[in-house]
Amino acid sequence: MEYVTLNNGIKCPLVGIGTFMLSPVDAENSVKNALEMGYSLVDTAAAYVNERAVGRGIKESGKARDNVFLSTKLWPSEYENPNAVDETLERLGVDYVDLLYIHQPAGNWLAGYRLLEKAYREGKAKSIGISNFEGKYIAELEKVWEIVPQFIQVEAHPYFTQNELRKTLDKYGIRIMSWYPLGHGDKTLINEPIFAELGKKYGKTPAQVILRWHTQMGFVVIPGSKNVDHIRDNLNILDFSLTDDEMARIATLDKNERYYHRSDAQLDQFAAWQPQYERK
Repeated sequence: MEYVTLNNGIKCPLVGIGTFMLSPVDAENSVKNALEMGYSLVDTAAAYVNERAVGRGIKESGKARDNVFLSTKLWPSEYENPNAVDETLERLGVDYVDLLYIHQPAGNWLAGYRLLEKAYREGKAKSIGISNFEGKYIAELEKVWEIVPQFIQVEAHPYFTQNELRKTLDKYGIRIMSWYPLGHGDKTLINEPIFAELGKKYGKTPAQVILRWHTQMGFVVIPGSKNVDHIRDNLNILDFSLTDDEMARIATLDKNERYYHRSDAQLDQFAAWQPQYERK
């Protein structure tokens, strides 16, 4: 496994298993299988309503807790709940998480960030992060944070490399964790000829080439899947390296265009929505 060193000195694996859109049953199985294959980073969120399942998958894998980098996120409806962090740990069945995010810049997000800072000071979160805080939101947070975050989780891929955001991140050593790492839905990105060409050269699929691009950009990548073969393939990207010339060619694909566009109305909806957590 390859690792990135965070701005607080902690090391995080560059490749992990994501659990977005996975049912509790599928999340439990995927996490268990991934950890048994050699993964050590697992990402979930309260909003995915599978935290209990993720916790079960970790236990069933037999992997020691200190060998798993566990990441989760607080949802906006919990930002003013003083017990939100403890309730998150209870759902996961752990004493701490390695990375704790606030999920959206909605509702009283500053109260949510203060919960993260408190959890960090108390050792309940070994590192903290912000998810989907771009533009004005990270600019506002930058003025008031007491502890600089270690991570931001945002959409990133060769069509949208977050060049503008990275100007701020680079000042503080904040790392990107990519979502939509392979684009989204229409397959346009994954079908770009350069990825087939490089895949043929290295004996990899176009998806594996793109995931390797992420890691060489310094991005942590967390593709999710319930397919065992896909989970295995997504980890099998660390035995080759793209050359500087190949990275430069991929850079020409950047359109500064995202797939997902969030509205202010959606942020209001996020603040009002309460996840229906999996029962014990």
